[in-house]
Amino acid sequence: MVAPWVVDDRIDLRTLDLAETEAFVRALGQPAYRGEQLWRWVHGAGARTWDEMSNLPKALREALADQAELGTLTVDQVQTSRDGTRKLRLTTRDGRAIESVLIPDGEKLTQCISSQVGCALDCQFCATAKLGLARHLDPGEIVDQVYRARALLAEVEPGRRITNLVYMGMGEPLHNYDNVIKSLRLLTHELGANLSQRRITVSTVGLVPAIEKLGREDVRPNLAVSLNASCDEVRDQIMPVNRKYDIARLLGAIRAYPLERRRRVTFEYVLLAGVNDTMDDAARLARLLGGIPCKLNLIPWNPHPEAPYQRPSPEAIEAFQNQVKRLGLPAYLRTPRGDDIDAACGQLANRAQGAPVVPLRRRAGRA
Repeated sequence: MVAPWVVDDRIDLRTLDLAETEAFVRALGQPAYRGEQLWRWVHGAGARTWDEMSNLPKALREALADQAELGTLTVDQVQTSRDGTRKLRLTTRDGRAIESVLIPDGEKLTQCISSQVGCALDCQFCATAKLGLARHLDPGEIVDQVYRARALLAEVEPGRRITNLVYMGMGEPLHNYDNVIKSLRLLTHELGANLSQRRITVSTVGLVPAIEKLGREDVRPNLAVSLNASCDEVRDQIMPVNRKYDIARLLGAIRAYPLERRRRVTFEYVLLAGVNDTMDDAARLARLLGGIPCKLNLIPWNPHPEAPYQRPSPEAIEAFQNQVKRLGLPAYLRTPRGDDIDAACGQLANRAQGAPVVPLRRRAGRA
């Protein structure tokens, strides 16, 4: 079991599952059913004060106020893009900053959430990687991003609901495996947020043992794999994780991954001009992914000052997409959302907070 976050001898209730909450309440001398009531307030209603919990006895609320905490995050800043995307900067109890993004698309509203403060995987095109890894987020900090976003929506867009959730914010979710799995169980519990597993996606750079482990879990979100190259030579340069888990080993794990009927793996491919965007890349990509139930999301690189790459021209992007589609690979172009507020894919780096800019590295390419 993942240990709950404890500060000043008080437990953050958002880290606890239902059974743990019932045990905690019994330790306070209360019947177990009070634990379910408390859990519904914390994870269903997103309560932030003890006074909201009107069906709990006053004595219990006083005991909880003395021994427990409600939530760990505060919303420091909300930026709104010209396309309606909102970026939330949230601060943890120990003063760390993370970012989460709300992306509207008609009736659909997707929230992109973070799993770590920074990231250790060092993908060369990603702004978050330049921060390095400060620490993992605990389960309460992961789920509280959703609860804080829901509270914001209740104020600014009453009636608007988060329909989809993607673990594609700051950090590598499968590097923080236990906390991410617990957060998934909290968010999909029928007495809590009750989000559908089919509407949750976890993205990974390709940590093969964790992918294999995820395939054995009782909770199974959609899986997205950040591939971004058609050969090891290029992937080694732009994604150092490939030196440990190369493309062949990664795709072997994906081919063995248990997929439910009518579900597919998503492969993400960030297009970098002159690096991975040739017709040869497109042809190799189609061969590599052949036979895997999948779709390909093409992501034109979103510029940021921490990397030296360029976005391919619209003509090059269209030619690449047409080539992989002709070769039988379902390929979709992901329109940048929120890039004017540094909220698009690969741009989350707390720049509004004045994070230091790392000197540019040599541009990756073929030898």
